[in-house]
Amino acid sequence: MSKEISIVIISGISGSGKSTVLKTLEDLGFFCIDNLPVLLLPTFIELCKSSSNEISRVGLVIDIRERTFLKEYQPTIANLRASGHHIDIIFLECSNETLLQRFSETRRQHPLHNGKSIHDDIARERDMLTHVRASADKIIDTSHLNVHELRQLIEDYFKCIARRTMSITFMSFGYKFGIPHEADIVQDVRFLPNPYFVPELKSLDGRDVRVKNYIWARYESEQFINRFIDMLMFLIPLFEREGKSYLTIAIGCTGGRHRSVAIVDKLFDVFSQKRQNIFTVHRDLDRIA
Repeated sequence: MSKEISIVIISGISGSGKSTVLKTLEDLGFFCIDNLPVLLLPTFIELCKSSSNEISRVGLVIDIRERTFLKEYQPTIANLRASGHHIDIIFLECSNETLLQRFSETRRQHPLHNGKSIHDDIARERDMLTHVRASADKIIDTSHLNVHELRQLIEDYFKCIARRTMSITFMSFGYKFGIPHEADIVQDVRFLPNPYFVPELKSLDGRDVRVKNYIWARYESEQFINRFIDMLMFLIPLFEREGKSYLTIAIGCTGGRHRSVAIVDKLFDVFSQKRQNIFTVHRDLDRIA
């Protein structure tokens, strides 16, 4: 009986942190390879299965640097999944502003560089990777993550893979900074009373008990959270039944500091009592417009 191999494929925009993710997986015990040609992937997996070494988890970076990538990626992944292999595909996203800063700091050349500007290189790569992004099981936006934060995020996510239980992240965000790329479910809570307009609460955030008391004292807040929890109780098992490994539920208010933060913390309190692998991210808590 051949052994089962857990396969994690990391792809995404150049400069988004794929090397950091691969190194983190390596430290977690994955057998890792960078820039494996897509056509060699089936052969590589069979070699891992037949190897006498204890290779049970594999992490691979496959991206635009490999020239047959776009042509062979989708049919190769489809064939492997049809053959019964479980493959998790993680796509790393990043804002143009952050990418420009990273390329400037490292003085690295974009892999698609052909004499045009770095702006053109990034735009071209985004367009080329549209279908790869759409097929990903998980999208992680690294725009506002440093190396240590990205590493911690990856550790939290991938420690769950061996257990095959769906990881759920509740994320607060501010609409003024844009909707999170990685969100599977987005809920707008700007209809709730805003503590920002209460002078003594304006400088606080949704983690403060005074802000929470202000929000939960409102009838509409209580009604909303009860109905939203009921909806998630219905939806989460359905996502899990479809084999989804990661679910990101994003809660947005105007600035991402008060209402959305309090709602996310409330959701964490409820669901962490019922399930394992529940995480929170307050994306815009410390940002100033």
